[in-house]
Amino acid sequence: MVRTLILLCLALTLSVPAAASVELSLGRQKPTTIHEVYLRDGVAYLALDDLLPTLGLRGRWDSVEHVYLIKSSWGTAVISPGSQFLRQGERFVPLQRPPRFIDGRLRVSSDFITEHLAQMVERPIYFRNLHPTAPTQQEKQNPLDRLFAFLLRKKQPVSGGGLHGVAIDPGHGGQDPGVLGPLGGKEKEVTLEVARQLEKLVKMRLGIPTFLSRDGDYSLTWEKRLEPAARPEVDVLLLLHAQASLGHDPRGLSLFVRPREGLPGGGPEVGDGESMRLARHLTEALRDSGMEVAGIREAPLLPLGRGDLPTVLVELGYLSHPGDRVLLQDADGQQKLAGALFAGLKAFADELKEVSH
Repeated sequence: MVRTLILLCLALTLSVPAAASVELSLGRQKPTTIHEVYLRDGVAYLALDDLLPTLGLRGRWDSVEHVYLIKSSWGTAVISPGSQFLRQGERFVPLQRPPRFIDGRLRVSSDFITEHLAQMVERPIYFRNLHPTAPTQQEKQNPLDRLFAFLLRKKQPVSGGGLHGVAIDPGHGGQDPGVLGPLGGKEKEVTLEVARQLEKLVKMRLGIPTFLSRDGDYSLTWEKRLEPAARPEVDVLLLLHAQASLGHDPRGLSLFVRPREGLPGGGPEVGDGESMRLARHLTEALRDSGMEVAGIREAPLLPLGRGDLPTVLVELGYLSHPGDRVLLQDADGQQKLAGALFAGLKAFADELKEVSH
């Protein structure tokens, strides 16, 4: 009886939504506030039935097949509870977090909204958590938060100007292939090869230590993935990824930096704007190499952390676009990408030297 009561109390506790709300809109349209938001491991989950009308999409739950069908101009996308993939026709797109049934409704994570639903509507989605400063107890104890706290304390640069060390995170790996191209290309393979070539260029031409989060095809926890950034000599972190779209038109590179924010205690962020300056140097070098760059965006992405370390996430292109696919999967294209990223890093290093003098 006691055990039954404990389980009942636990079930009731887990079924209560956390005190959270989000604003959601397409582009610059007036935002809609959604109050039924559930937090799981610090990630917001929203019901598809609440989301889709706001985004101009339609969907329904198929109780026979136990799948959810989302209709867009690209056709019908299919997802199911616990599945790590979204199916569009014959294509399967990996999901960072699977959909979950919570309180009798199928819900998706915030990254599903800003990435996959945004691709379906072919427009950026405005997504804002109205209660970002109310973490659960589980969030406070998360080892990733402890790593981010370390990055926040990483205030004093190593003596001397320029760069002293670079950390590179080739996205995905192991059982997580990342996005898949229509001809079988895998994001995890592209990011690793570009990271290896960039590592070699930095070591040869700048003569400074360079640390990869992985040097082979294996999975990493988030804490292990960001571990190289905790080394005392590292003063730049690059995260490499690639994209895929349900259509063939989207192409080009995109760069992401964390939004500027204050440190605990109300002080200003140390090195405020250095991530943006690094991103601008990278963008200029990529465009000088003849590549199409969509631009630089500020985004509160989990991989970017919350610290003062200059950090840029680079989406290297679309495996779904024929031109980008050649760049991403061809050896010469990968070398061209690495060379352009190195040129941007070197320009940033030269700027740091000038400032220090």
